[in-house]
Amino acid sequence: MTELKNIEQELDRFRGRLLAAAALVLVAFALLAARLVHLQVFRHEQLATQAEANRIAVVPIVPNRGLIVDRHGVVLASNYSAYTLEILQKRGVDSEALIEELAGVVEIGPRDRRRYKRLQEDLKGAESLPIRTKLGDEEVARFLAQRFRFPDVELKARLFRHYPLGEVGSHLLGYIGRINAAEKKAMDDWPEEEQGNYKGTEYIGKLGLEQKYERELHGITGFEEVETSAGGRAVRRLNSHPPTPGDKLVLSVDIRLQALVEELFGERRGALVAIDPRNGEILAFVSKPTFDPNLFVDGIDHESWKELNESIDKPLLNRALRGTYPPGSTFKPFMAMAALTSGKRGPNAVIQDGGTFQFGNHTFRSHGDRGLGPVDMARSIVKSSNVYYYSLANEMGVDLMHEHLSPFGFGARTGIDLEGEVAGILPSTEWKRRYYKRPEQQRWYAGETISLGIGQGYNSFTMLQLAKATATLVSGGVRYTPHLVREVEDALGGERRRVLAEPLEPLALKPEHVALIRRALHGVTQEGTSTRVFAGAPYASGGKTGTAQAVGVRQGAKYDASKLEEHQRDHSLYMAFAPLEAPTVALAVIVENAGFGAQAAAPIARRVFDYLLLGQYPSVEDIAATRLGQSAAPIGTPRRAADVPLPGQGLAPVAAARPGERVAAADAVGVVAAEGAAAGAATGAVAAAGDRR
Repeated sequence: MTELKNIEQELDRFRGRLLAAAALVLVAFALLAARLVHLQVFRHEQLATQAEANRIAVVPIVPNRGLIVDRHGVVLASNYSAYTLEILQKRGVDSEALIEELAGVVEIGPRDRRRYKRLQEDLKGAESLPIRTKLGDEEVARFLAQRFRFPDVELKARLFRHYPLGEVGSHLLGYIGRINAAEKKAMDDWPEEEQGNYKGTEYIGKLGLEQKYERELHGITGFEEVETSAGGRAVRRLNSHPPTPGDKLVLSVDIRLQALVEELFGERRGALVAIDPRNGEILAFVSKPTFDPNLFVDGIDHESWKELNESIDKPLLNRALRGTYPPGSTFKPFMAMAALTSGKRGPNAVIQDGGTFQFGNHTFRSHGDRGLGPVDMARSIVKSSNVYYYSLANEMGVDLMHEHLSPFGFGARTGIDLEGEVAGILPSTEWKRRYYKRPEQQRWYAGETISLGIGQGYNSFTMLQLAKATATLVSGGVRYTPHLVREVEDALGGERRRVLAEPLEPLALKPEHVALIRRALHGVTQEGTSTRVFAGAPYASGGKTGTAQAVGVRQGAKYDASKLEEHQRDHSLYMAFAPLEAPTVALAVIVENAGFGAQAAAPIARRVFDYLLLGQYPSVEDIAATRLGQSAAPIGTPRRAADVPLPGQGLAPVAAARPGERVAAADAVGVVAAEGAAAGAATGAVAAAGDRR
């Protein structure tokens, strides 16, 4: 028998399910409506702002870096625009495969690949790294046609730093490079406003004036608002605030003189600093050998870096700022002034110079063991008597010497507007206690004092210190902090702010003492060791030669340069000033391992004075002889300095970007300006001891 279904019961169940489904739908719609009301009413303003932010991107515009010019307006550092291809540093991006594919569109050489790998190691965390720089118009067009294939590659318009004169003045100018992790960390401590000004900046000054005046040269970052697509591509510019270019630095340096001195050094190593004693302005700041800062602009290649970093000549060492040397006999005029001011010895006191000075069982010798007979103070300087200053040092003692010589700036940083200056050593008993750890080393022995009198022993100074001390001595005690920047010029308004060094407290030097030392230094050029060098000079000058050991010589042994390696031979020094009665320039120069002071250093000083006082540039044959250390007074017919072209002048490979000029971006939207790439610089100090003349 067939069982009949209960139709009413089935209908009731169906109605129940239908009502439950309807209720569920109503609840879902109610939730959707409530959510819609919440989003549209209560969170409308917040979400509208977020949507606008997603649509509009604020892009920082890095300003043009400020120019650097010499005292006559010659451009030493400028900018030029060029396109770069940069790979975004995203997770999962196969750089090797991407580079291979990209190489089919634009040329990517081995140097580009090596530089990219090095940047990957040095700049971890960077948003993008360049694989190619300075693309030509044809290469830019080829990439743009294939751009859709490379979502992880960006074409950017960059500003690159350019040094038109190449190696000339490289140590004072320095260079710029990508901001590294340590610098980023240091920036976290900057005021918030300064941190904001470096948004989008990838490069910063690494050395020299580029580093010291980073804030002035950087400028003020601008911004622009751009509308972006869903893929993040810029569509159009909505608003912009242009950046303010960096200020221009006007130096006190005469770059033509700088180039001349660097040429006179040739392949030799050394340093020269020339200062105007009337205001502390530096006229020339030379360290040889030099390097080409343009090598660092878009990342130095491994071979060039290795050559610079491992060279025995240390081209990256700023010898004028960080190279320390014993002053040799150039120290004697300062010892004489210390004797006068301390009252330890008068100008007319006569010392018998028999060629040697005996202290205990040690014999201190003069050059060639030749005695000069009776010498007073003036003659001791003119004829460079070692015995006179051996005995003077013994009478004064190390601490009295330190007391009267430290005011000249020996053994202390000068405060020049460059980073990394070293202090050198002007010894004292207190210095030795601090410097050495073992008690037997901390004790000062009387015999150590003797050699200090002729600029030997622990004495170790930079040419910057010696030049400043010379300026102070010949100006009668007037002192200034040396400085390289003369004026800072506003890039937009053109207003110039003069950088004036406030005079330091003058030394209480008696005029008659200053006059005595000046006359003695002038005598060196008339009847002393630099007579031949200054023969025929139409102006009066003063100077003192010095010769310092690079390696020690055993007691009783004779110095023989022919038996030593070139890097072990004596250094050649000269300190000088001119004109005699009203000095406008004081200088110190060292030519490493070049022999007697009159042989290599003094001829360079003579040509500096001829340039500054007479407007003369040496003849070609005279420069060639001086570079070889085979000149005395100038030979040939000198040229008018203004007629001699600067190295590379008129041969700039690219057009410099003018202050305020924008760089065209590839997609015409957004500009990211940057300057160069670099590697760290090796620093160090050169130390030596001893003196012969």
